[in-house]
Amino acid sequence: MAAELKPAQQDWIATARTLTPLLAAAAPRIEEGRELPGDVLDALHAQKMFRMLLPRSLDGAELDLASFFQAICAIAEGDASTAWCMVQNSGCSLSAAYMAPADARHVFGEARAVLAWGFPAGPCRAVPVKDGWKVSGTWGFGSGNRHSTWLGGHCQLTDESGKPLADAAGEPVDRTMLFPRSSVTIKDDTWNVVGLRGTGSDTYSVSGLFVPAGQAVVARATGRDQVGVDSGGLTEPERRETGVLYRFTATNVYQCGFSAVACGIARAMLDSFIAMAKTKTPAGTSVPLRDSHWVQSRIALSEARLGAARAWILQILREMRDECAASGSISFGQRVRLRLAATYAIQEAREVVETSYADAGASAIFESGPFERRLRDMHAVSQQIQASGVHYQSVGQYYLGMTPNLRFI
Repeated sequence: MAAELKPAQQDWIATARTLTPLLAAAAPRIEEGRELPGDVLDALHAQKMFRMLLPRSLDGAELDLASFFQAICAIAEGDASTAWCMVQNSGCSLSAAYMAPADARHVFGEARAVLAWGFPAGPCRAVPVKDGWKVSGTWGFGSGNRHSTWLGGHCQLTDESGKPLADAAGEPVDRTMLFPRSSVTIKDDTWNVVGLRGTGSDTYSVSGLFVPAGQAVVARATGRDQVGVDSGGLTEPERRETGVLYRFTATNVYQCGFSAVACGIARAMLDSFIAMAKTKTPAGTSVPLRDSHWVQSRIALSEARLGAARAWILQILREMRDECAASGSISFGQRVRLRLAATYAIQEAREVVETSYADAGASAIFESGPFERRLRDMHAVSQQIQASGVHYQSVGQYYLGMTPNLRFI
């Protein structure tokens, strides 16, 4: 096992790259078991990879998102499910910035502490009781929950009678309730999917569970609370951490992170195809793949697509960081640009993966090869909301001076 490093001493991109071979070798086991195995978790925890976006006050790296993007790309080159879980867990860890220090330490203080949460699968309610809330609900797509110590559940708050609460604008009042994984019921055998099988994204539920008041945090994963009264400000009265990272929302993290997963898959797929093309002569022909003008052009175009998508996201993330460092906030226009760049990157990465798979011919269909699982993983990534074409409509509305659908920004 690699020696443990303190977050401030670590080159996170380089560390991620050292883990890529381990993850690539473990990928079949990760998929078969539908979770990250113990040796993989030991390696990730030894390098504090689940603490990249935690505050420094909690022994986290508080890493800038441009570096986070590149680290996740490297992890995804090894195994997409691992990278997906790390993005989900990292986005959840931003909630630490909205908790009182003692409560944040209670949840994230252990060296192997990991938080995961899913999407509400029906009504999820929190009723006020003495010193906290009584929570009931079911959530699906709990990626990475099997190695998590804590889970969260987005809930609508109610009064003592169960009547939903609303703010001055009539919008529901939400909070994310955090509770130990040991307190939930996992619905058995629901994660039977085409790709990203290793994420173990189970459905889980609680009923009448007491959650202390300090473990009810602002629901940063939703869109409704993310835009304040001006064009770029955020309504975030509970934010306690002052670092630039915590001016980004959890949605921004998912945009950045899941597009990185897609780019990492595409990079590995394209590299595998290039290696094959150097030596393979397809059946029924005497022309090696490397001598095909069609293949040569397709490789070049794939490199351009992937490189342009990556470069654009990194540029926007760095501009957002610099803007916030200078002014104390991130403009809404920059958030729109990140939304657009992330969607575009996932869709371009899918094109690269599909091109490489098609050009590899019959060699691509074998489970023992480098293509089949990555194709399935890529299509699972691109089915998620971060890749939806509806984002183009919202962004177009913004550029036309209309009011965009803020849930997707």
